[in-house]
Amino acid sequence: MLYTSLLNFQGQTALDPLLKALPDKLAHALAPATHGDLGRWQEALDSLPIVEASRIVLDADTPCIGLPNDCGTATRNAIEKLLKQLHPWRKGPYLVHGVHIDSEWRSDCKWQRLIGQIEPLQRRTVLDVGCGNGYHCWRMVGAGARLVIGIDPTLLNIIQFQAIKHFTGEYPIHVLPLGIEEMPRKLAAFDTVFSMGVLYHRRSPLDHLLELRELMRPGGQLVLETLVVEGGDRQVLVPEGRYARMRNVWFIPSCVTLESWLKRCGYRDIRLVDVTQTTSKEQRTTDWMRFQSLQDSLDPDEPALTVEGLPSPRRAIFIAQNP
Repeated sequence: MLYTSLLNFQGQTALDPLLKALPDKLAHALAPATHGDLGRWQEALDSLPIVEASRIVLDADTPCIGLPNDCGTATRNAIEKLLKQLHPWRKGPYLVHGVHIDSEWRSDCKWQRLIGQIEPLQRRTVLDVGCGNGYHCWRMVGAGARLVIGIDPTLLNIIQFQAIKHFTGEYPIHVLPLGIEEMPRKLAAFDTVFSMGVLYHRRSPLDHLLELRELMRPGGQLVLETLVVEGGDRQVLVPEGRYARMRNVWFIPSCVTLESWLKRCGYRDIRLVDVTQTTSKEQRTTDWMRFQSLQDSLDPDEPALTVEGLPSPRRAIFIAQNP
């Protein structure tokens, strides 16, 4: 029932291969045995009170859903308690009827670095690959996108997204419990495709770039954000073990190398629009994410290095076109 409006979407026949396959994919991904905590998360989601939002603002650094006086103190406390049962909140922030979800990542920082560089999202059909709990998806809708689909295989992210959507009501935004490998091949349906914080988790980064290209229409735009290292052509960091305490980091290229990868995969009009060192102002431990974060991943005596002795995280944003 959560995806009824998407399954009935009539606006773009290019999405038909995805929509036809979706019921079976959802049934598999959301089966009770999929994750041991799914029942607990679902119970918290089902227990959220129904509160009508007198005001919703999605084009703000902290998306605002409702106002504090939309409900009483007891209801607001119940909302906060239930949302904290969905710990850890990695992406945000959000403001829900006065409850400030202070997530690990200040995801608005990344949004501010890219929004002025990309083609306007008004009336566009948008895909966000590896979208987490959908923070940037909400910003895309706030920027005027006609339809936003996020995909992420982590079920807690799906539940967190549904918790936010519980309070917003119906908007043209859906987060699906899928990985990119489960999307139909050569779909060619999206005007803009975002891949942010995903490339370095892929064992074959060039295959990922090709998969992204297959999902966008001719003339569509790719927004790619990923870890990079300093260096020239063919410079790539391949961590032997963990990187900044992360297990599944495979390839971190230089900007020059990444541009050559994009060219090799057929992209055109490639632009590097931002390179930023990640700091604890953007990624940190909070009451809503109490595990280790960036500060715990850096060498305490030399913060320019990770605890493994590798260059500390810096992130780049590339914009490219599908011919």
